[in-house]
Amino acid sequence: MDLLAGTLVLRPYVFAFVACFLAAGCADLGWRRTLLFGGLVWPVAWLAEFSSTRTGVPFGLYHYTGATRGQELYLADVPLMDSLSFTFLAYAGFALARGVLARRRPSRARLALATGLLMTALDVVIDPAAVRGERWFLGRVFYYPEGGVYFGVPLSNFAGWVLVGALGVGLYLAAAGAAGAAGGRAWPGIALYYAVLAFNLAVTAWIGEWGLVGAGAALHAALALTLCVRPWEPRRRAGAVNTGDIGPV
Repeated sequence: MDLLAGTLVLRPYVFAFVACFLAAGCADLGWRRTLLFGGLVWPVAWLAEFSSTRTGVPFGLYHYTGATRGQELYLADVPLMDSLSFTFLAYAGFALARGVLARRRPSRARLALATGLLMTALDVVIDPAAVRGERWFLGRVFYYPEGGVYFGVPLSNFAGWVLVGALGVGLYLAAAGAAGAAGGRAWPGIALYYAVLAFNLAVTAWIGEWGLVGAGAALHAALALTLCVRPWEPRRRAGAVNTGDIGPV
């Protein structure tokens, strides 16, 4: 209990985002499916981190420093806050994917893959900032022994995020059945997505990594523009009334 309390004190921003996930998820999916979502995504993320720190699969080889042992809760060599973060990141990506693809009624596999890709778009900002954790209040909690080509992060990390996000959400969709993708309000989850992005861009700017700020902002501006334009959706016929019927391109 002391370590759990220490984790809360040391990582309040993580638990603030977890609380936002729970509130948004309950309003959107209901509390049972929200707990199911977190209960399936979190073990997948923890196993992926446990494996990566030993074998390099799926994120690439990295190591936790253990600098905060005795201050926060670890499960094996993985800090609780790190694997727990995947729950709100996956839900935020899931909400945005549903919002974007709602009119297309995507398959479970396509929705899970879209979630994994959108999560990874967040990690393009998150992971390089985390590698520089000694320059802000995260601290130096992990490192890649061989570095990486993208601001010190290996490309394998991003491939791993796509896989873990798609697998975790895919398990949820399979367990929740036909109603798993249905929800009442996706917008709080979408707001959470951009709140996480804004937080990480702000931290990156605070430590003066303007190249990373520019790269992350450019990627997400292009992504937002693509999602708003939605070039893959068929256009309405000229003069068609708003009945929900969509004409051919």
